[in-house]
Amino acid sequence: MQIAVASGKGGTGKTTIAVALALVAPGQVQLLDCDVEEPNAGIFLLKTRKGAQTQTSEEEITIPIPVVDEEKCTGCGACKTACKFNAIILLKKQVMIFPDLCHSCGACIMACPENAMRELPQPIGQVRETISGEMRFIQGELKIGFAMSPPLIRAVKNRAKTEMGTAKPILPETLTLIDCPPGTSCPMVTSVRGSDFVVLVTEPTPFGLHDLKLAVTTIRKMELPFGVVVNRSDVGDSRVTDWCGKEGISVLASIPDDRKVAVAYSNGGNLLSAGEKYRSLMEKLYDDIHSRVRDGKKS
Repeated sequence: MQIAVASGKGGTGKTTIAVALALVAPGQVQLLDCDVEEPNAGIFLLKTRKGAQTQTSEEEITIPIPVVDEEKCTGCGACKTACKFNAIILLKKQVMIFPDLCHSCGACIMACPENAMRELPQPIGQVRETISGEMRFIQGELKIGFAMSPPLIRAVKNRAKTEMGTAKPILPETLTLIDCPPGTSCPMVTSVRGSDFVVLVTEPTPFGLHDLKLAVTTIRKMELPFGVVVNRSDVGDSRVTDWCGKEGISVLASIPDDRKVAVAYSNGGNLLSAGEKYRSLMEKLYDDIHSRVRDGKKS
């Protein structure tokens, strides 16, 4: 089962929910931090389980970027025409490539009639992995200055398909939780794609409702089942829950604005550190999601 935890905007408590669900879920669990531009799930997860840490690994991720052999290049412009991402321009028959815009599709290589282009690997970031008991944590960290995160997000998700250090597929009963990037652009879409259920975390404010609507539109277009968790539910008004009711959207849980949670976080803890009632709340949330996924697969 794969559950994605997403949000239309940053700061709603997405990582809070993802880490808490990972800690209360039974059996083998893997948590993927796909917010590769600013990953932080490991801060709250691994400190909690530091004593049980057993294995770690790290891999540099690269993507192929085209380069031009100027001796062979005739400046015909075929590569520029083939590139749909405006990553190649032609200045007086001199080809210029902008790596930050390149999607590594290989169209320019295929289009070149002189075989004057080849691809070189360009590092874009790292994938770090830690196994602690039955908990597996995989984190992507985008290289500073690199703008395109989906290739690294895909690398994180691909790593989670096999057991650590092997090509053996993970067990079918393994739960995969994905801490997604905020927003509704390509990084978020890449992260939630293929999930059995999406948890949209929001807050009861005008900004929270506005961005929740964008996230709901995106998830509906992807035809993925989803529900909403309202964080800091007592700081605003009822407009989020009212809108969800009108749209037929399930509000899976409401988490109050509790000083104990802030204190726990300031000490490097997580939601469960703030009291037993939050563990019970997260267990009920997990059971609810699990039932919805199970019933959906049956139907």
